[in-house]
Amino acid sequence: MAHSSQEHGMLSSRSIAVRFAKAAAITVCVSAPAKASTKDQADNAVPVTCCLPQWAAEVTGSIVKIAALQSSQMPLSGPAVNATVGAAMSESPSESVKPIFRRQIPNLPDRELIAVLVNYPPAARSRSHHHASSAFIYAYVLSGEIRSAVGDEPARIYRAGESFYEEPGAHHVVSENASDSEPASLLAVFVVRAGDQPLTAPDAESGK
Repeated sequence: MAHSSQEHGMLSSRSIAVRFAKAAAITVCVSAPAKASTKDQADNAVPVTCCLPQWAAEVTGSIVKIAALQSSQMPLSGPAVNATVGAAMSESPSESVKPIFRRQIPNLPDRELIAVLVNYPPAARSRSHHHASSAFIYAYVLSGEIRSAVGDEPARIYRAGESFYEEPGAHHVVSENASDSEPASLLAVFVVRAGDQPLTAPDAESGK
């Protein structure tokens, strides 16, 4: 269900922190050779501690800064990781991408978890792209409506509270705001081999 522009900016810090914690837990549970059952992984109410007992609480606490970031439309800037996560855009308007979390995964020493916040102004879209070859991505729609298609699947609209994922090596063909009048945002959580760069590689202008 779409939300008004005011509601987009009013998502509470606690609400977004809990959403991120769930996304992180689900992503690492799916990607890691963890002991959690399939039922636990599929349960939307799965506690964040299911696979990450040592650092889930720290993730939840530190990620409250997403609230401030989500209400801002500042352009991509900051650490070097910023340059690797934003898909180049072939049309205007375009999305903005903000890295908000990065950490090595304790039980997967060669992998790290990276989270980015993607904001789409009305009618904005990303160029079709691939991600790092080792990257498994879990995307959670925070607000508005996102139209997405991965590989040969038909395009589908995902609304706030819904999610999708990308397997390593997938081609993200469509990623755009489904609305011409309301903004939208999503949280993308990467589980990726340390040093596997760039995180996002847009197709050439003549594209696939």
